[in-house]
Amino acid sequence: MIGWHGFGIGILGAALSIAVVEGGSAAHYRDFQLGGDLASISASASVPAASAKTIHERPALLQDLEWHRPYTSGNETAMDAVQQIAFSFYDDQLYRLVIEYDRDRTEGMTDADMVEAISTMYGAPLKPAPRTGRPALAPADEESGVRVAGWGSSDYAVVLYRSSYASGFRLVVTSPRLGALARKAEAQALRLEARDAPQRERAREQKEADTERAAKAKARSANKAAFKP
Repeated sequence: MIGWHGFGIGILGAALSIAVVEGGSAAHYRDFQLGGDLASISASASVPAASAKTIHERPALLQDLEWHRPYTSGNETAMDAVQQIAFSFYDDQLYRLVIEYDRDRTEGMTDADMVEAISTMYGAPLKPAPRTGRPALAPADEESGVRVAGWGSSDYAVVLYRSSYASGFRLVVTSPRLGALARKAEAQALRLEARDAPQRERAREQKEADTERAAKAKARSANKAAFKP
């Protein structure tokens, strides 16, 4: 079971449990702190660190880890509104959480209901910023749907989205500083991959040719020794 403190099943606001460290600037979502390392996050989520997926290894290590609510019934875990969480790491630092809420647990709830629930734990949402052109968005934000409301400061950002194709809600919790570093690293990684693609293809072709030659040589040796005209 996922190790979350302050678990609540009667009120969605209690289940959200977003808080700021007293006297500090790091944001939490339940037991998960932005900036936390893979080992601590995986331990809190009861998900093996070895199951983390490496997205890129250079110029920085980018990894993803996923938690899915267990398929159980008749207990608090089954009643939790959170269905799954995707954790993203930049050089072993948690920079983003993407929280998917179970549609059955939010059915009938309006945008205002969700904003009210989150605001109970996190404070009043930020006023929408004036539109001065579309800012660059991370894939998790571009794919999340319609932005409902946001919370945070220069140190952290919390954004609630409503799915544009189904009745569901998603919460994205991000460290702007680490998120910017991760986006920059990803862009550099893609450029490196594009630059090295021809060399990798040549290496792949050479390896296949070497394997084929070795197989033919082995077959020739065996067949030559056993051949009787």
